[in-house]
Amino acid sequence: MREQAWQRLRSSGRRRGGPRGVVQVAAAGAVGLMTMGALAPPAASSAAGPDTVQQGLSALVRSDGLPAALAGVQDREGRTRTYTAGVGDLATGAKVPRDGQVRIGSNTKTFTAVVVLQLVGEGRIDLAAKADTYLPGLVRGEGIDGRRITVRQLLQHTSGLPDYEKDVEDDVLGRRYFEPRDLLDIALRHKADFAPGTKWKYSNTNYVLAGLIVQKVTGRPLAEEIDRRVVKRVGLRHTYFPTAGDVTIREPHPKGYHRDAADAPLRDVTEIDPSAAWAAGQMISTNSDLNRFFTALLAGRLLPPAQLTEMRTTVPLGKTGAGYGLGLMSRPLSCGGAYWGHGGDIAGYETRGGATDDGRAASAAVTSIPTDGETTKHLESVVDTALCR
Repeated sequence: MREQAWQRLRSSGRRRGGPRGVVQVAAAGAVGLMTMGALAPPAASSAAGPDTVQQGLSALVRSDGLPAALAGVQDREGRTRTYTAGVGDLATGAKVPRDGQVRIGSNTKTFTAVVVLQLVGEGRIDLAAKADTYLPGLVRGEGIDGRRITVRQLLQHTSGLPDYEKDVEDDVLGRRYFEPRDLLDIALRHKADFAPGTKWKYSNTNYVLAGLIVQKVTGRPLAEEIDRRVVKRVGLRHTYFPTAGDVTIREPHPKGYHRDAADAPLRDVTEIDPSAAWAAGQMISTNSDLNRFFTALLAGRLLPPAQLTEMRTTVPLGKTGAGYGLGLMSRPLSCGGAYWGHGGDIAGYETRGGATDDGRAASAAVTSIPTDGETTKHLESVVDTALCR
């Protein structure tokens, strides 16, 4: 699995809120398996004509060299328009299926966080409780103690837990199956990145633990809880958590591709074992379903007001204008205001998008993880354009 370097993030700007105590933003490490992507202040959108989104997608294929790009845009009334560009299968030249399924990577974190927060609202999980309350003795390592890390810190990436991603990237492409405990064991070989609650640094390990807490509290598999509590509740007809050993994408989809290096040829990585992502990034969905999910979330259809407020309480991410809450990100728009979503990368696919408080939503995906941050910015600008029309 290729690494994707984030830009260095520095603590600055006005806090929107966050966990108790001072939280500084740590320099983000390399991510690419289940990340939310490079962060940058939004570039100003060009004058939005009727084909601006299509032009943006076409540029991603033509200028950035990606095999395919697809997007879905939802207006305030819930009407959706879909877009495609490029080729869905390089071997056959097949078209990109409209609103095709893609692997959504770290957008999965928002689904996991919603389930945790629903359990908080039910009085079954406490955000201030320590990980050891639910998983006694499980979280131990060099500088790591589950008796000091709270559930809130897991969801907000302020726990200091090291990320396991770099250790499993090659295994993902090799279709190796991982149990969640395997992923945790790999992470705990490394020392803590910092003391809990003192900094912010993205780590997939946080969400593996969050998923394990859900399973311990409910006595049910995480995938079943996400399906019952989120997917079916808001009618996501093309969204699912792949079962163990399922390397395929079930419905029409563009193929996903990977480069081992910037100048290497693309190779088909559509079929992978996504178990290394689990609660942090295993799910499959469509742009339209992601739009429906984020608008339902912001409209209060998935969480009580108190828990939605907690989810939207963010720590600032450097000078980007973005903030990270509990599995939910706020990003500024070039036309003013902000949108809420997440984004994700996993072998073969990158997605970006979210929704505004007034019901607009946009999601865009490409079929290879970009090899440079500029291409990711271009993808994010498509979302910005769609929401600022």
